[in-house]
Amino acid sequence: MRALLLVLVSLAVSAPAFAAPAATGAMDGAGMGGQVTKLLLGLLLVVGLIFLLAWLLRRVQHLGPRDAQAIKLISTRSLGPRDRLVLVQVGGEQILLGMSPGRITPLHVLKEPVMLPDAEPASPEFAQRLMELLGKDHKDKR
Repeated sequence: MRALLLVLVSLAVSAPAFAAPAATGAMDGAGMGGQVTKLLLGLLLVVGLIFLLAWLLRRVQHLGPRDAQAIKLISTRSLGPRDRLVLVQVGGEQILLGMSPGRITPLHVLKEPVMLPDAEPASPEFAQRLMELLGKDHKDKR
């Protein structure tokens, strides 16, 4: 649907650039240059419109409620090259799944949800050392 809309818009915008001059019978250098300019401007307009619509589409898709998924991936652990364990949360329940090629097997429904520790914030010493290094790099560039 979007591709069809883009094709129609591009044809509507660039159609005047392809039209033959109505008043002149023969094309001279100035008429040809004007047509090329119109063609390039139409092309730039269409490309700009495509980028604008793509940007708008991304913005509109992100307007929905954040983190409103009914199923959340809590953790995953690889057991081999093609097998893994996956802990998912569905509503208030956590389920341990075994995943292998072509098969997903529920292994266990946890009675109590597993709470994962949040990532620790960077220590002030690390942040201070990083700022020193960044400041040192800026002094060397001057």
